[in-house]
Amino acid sequence: MEEFNMSYNEKFYSSIEKSNYNKLDEKSQIFIKELSFTYQFSFQELKQIIDFAIDFKMWHEKEIFEVCKDEYSNRKECFNHIRNIWQDLRKRPNSYTKFTKQLYKDDVRKISFRNFQGEKAALGSCPVASPNTRCCNLLTLDAVQSCGFDCSYCSIQSFYNQDKVGFDVNFKDNLKNLKLDANEIYHIGTGQSSDSLMWGNKEGILDALFEFARNNPNVILEFKTKSNNIKYFLENDVPANIICTWSLNTPTIIENEEHLAASLEKRIETAKKVSDKGVLVGFHFHPIVHYENYLSEYEEVYKTLIDTFDAKKVALVSMGTLTFIKPVINKIRSRNFKSKILQMPMVDANGKQSYPLNVKKEMFKHAYDTFKPWHKDVYFYLCMEDESLWKDVFGYEYSSNNQMEEFMKMSYMNKIKQNSPSHNFSFSSDSLSF
Repeated sequence: MEEFNMSYNEKFYSSIEKSNYNKLDEKSQIFIKELSFTYQFSFQELKQIIDFAIDFKMWHEKEIFEVCKDEYSNRKECFNHIRNIWQDLRKRPNSYTKFTKQLYKDDVRKISFRNFQGEKAALGSCPVASPNTRCCNLLTLDAVQSCGFDCSYCSIQSFYNQDKVGFDVNFKDNLKNLKLDANEIYHIGTGQSSDSLMWGNKEGILDALFEFARNNPNVILEFKTKSNNIKYFLENDVPANIICTWSLNTPTIIENEEHLAASLEKRIETAKKVSDKGVLVGFHFHPIVHYENYLSEYEEVYKTLIDTFDAKKVALVSMGTLTFIKPVINKIRSRNFKSKILQMPMVDANGKQSYPLNVKKEMFKHAYDTFKPWHKDVYFYLCMEDESLWKDVFGYEYSSNNQMEEFMKMSYMNKIKQNSPSHNFSFSSDSLSF
């Protein structure tokens, strides 16, 4: 018996090195160690139990030492009991009633800045692009690496050290040297590796991008943000081919999952100021999150936009939801904070994890139907979602990513021309090719 225990002792310590064990608090570590030595869990079982324990604590539910019974008849009964509790929590709609701002106070980040010298201003592809989902083929320009906001679900955290924000000091010069085809239309976003506006004109970023937009009227340059920092936009002439878009969510999600970002009220207020200045605006509902009474709370946001903005001055509304790759899930679990974002019924979605299609259909169709007054004037699309959803949500679908991209560009360019007749680039359906 002693030899067997010694063998399991080695097995246990070897197993936890390949798990999130060190992310647990001391009390949970001791409890799981004792439980594991009692029931001799396999590596996969132990790894899952550790993640269950992290999730219980993150979700602000009863912790693992509170949900376990005093005794089980065997290893299988113990593991299945813990797993069933975890699965039941994921099946029920999330509730934020027990969440408060105090739960986040110990996780406030300390950000430092660094400068780096980019070799060139390369146009990248959307970092979450996938051949198995309908995609608009967005191109990206990254002047800043990492974000100052702390949204629990954000994929940026898996690509960069979020506590170190990097600025490309060569960005302006590199942007001038970027060679574009004058006969092609480009849709370029600046909000993929960081928020587009929260840093203002630090290191001359906005100076460079505005100049780039002026010099390239065939570029649709999109600034995507959760910030209310619009000082530069209000104090400068904005090129007509710049679209400023806000990522929006309900107050419940903003308060509990989008830490440090501007409130919904401030985002809408600043979007209205930018729109009133004559700049095209747009709105991203990505992610739409499933939780108790979520449809009614999102509907309030949709109706507020309809009542606040002139649809003819709104370029786009996009919709998407939570979709995770494994590194992002692991990164979220490594954080010592409260979040319900992984407490969802995850299924495979083209190699990633997301909501089932029936849940997505409900959230997207509800959003689109609520925006009915805007259907004729605003371009609506699903961002990185299964192509099968388009017909159910919009009543139509695209045959390819390229077709979606061309229709999107046509819609945006026509809106730019309507909003600023002096804009010197024409675009019509005659130039479309599929």
